[in-house]
Amino acid sequence: MTFETILVDTPAEHVARITLNRPEKRNAISGLLRGELFGVLQAHDDDPEVRVTIVRGAGPCFSSGYDLGSSLWDDKPGWSASGDGKWSRHASESWFGMWDLAKPVIAQVHGYALAGGTELMAACDLAYCASDAQIGYPVTRVLSPPDMQFHPYFVGIRHSMELLLTGDSISGDEAARMGLVNRAYPAEGLELAVLDIAVRIARTESDLQQINKRSVHRAMEIMGIRAAIRAGSDLQALAGHQASVRERMTTALSAVKGAVDNPGS
Repeated sequence: MTFETILVDTPAEHVARITLNRPEKRNAISGLLRGELFGVLQAHDDDPEVRVTIVRGAGPCFSSGYDLGSSLWDDKPGWSASGDGKWSRHASESWFGMWDLAKPVIAQVHGYALAGGTELMAACDLAYCASDAQIGYPVTRVLSPPDMQFHPYFVGIRHSMELLLTGDSISGDEAARMGLVNRAYPAEGLELAVLDIAVRIARTESDLQQINKRSVHRAMEIMGIRAAIRAGSDLQALAGHQASVRERMTTALSAVKGAVDNPGS
């Protein structure tokens, strides 16, 4: 099967790998990309030959975030209720769909993972990155908190505050120290290190591994992670009503309109 935005291969027995394949767009996450990614992951859940899937990016980075140059509602996977917070609810529910898969998914992060790219990374069950990777959510400086507000559960209150209040990116080494990812490796050794971990995971049959995976997610849900992320959709929507954000969006839209009306200027 061929895809427009991803590549799929099998680098080892029982190990599948999905490569986000929009290097010219820095693997920006469009509706089509999410749909193809989720479709393959769901197919892997029903494939007895697949026990674990790696997700990585082609070109210079893992993902630059959501594709703001396209309509994110085009080819969107799934449905979400209308009203304030519709986008963040839709995004979070999509990522929850990855958590709810029976089989483990591993993020292999190089270059940088920004904004929506960090949400994809967080939706994976495991995450490993290059030591020199750059991971962050700069959108908090100008627009809103994340769509999927996973930070407090992953790295705790102090690190979450620093990351969201500054919008700064951190290195792969620092992300590993905080617990945002499992481990960091030298960039040149990342692929082999992740493949080795995937092979070790694939030694366990999926009927047992699904229970191992769910035991962790169920514990996190009891601690409130899913409810907190859902509640975060309301705050993400509220940010769009703040005066500074409205002014910034008005200015941006005016600049875009001016460029369209005066293409030669």
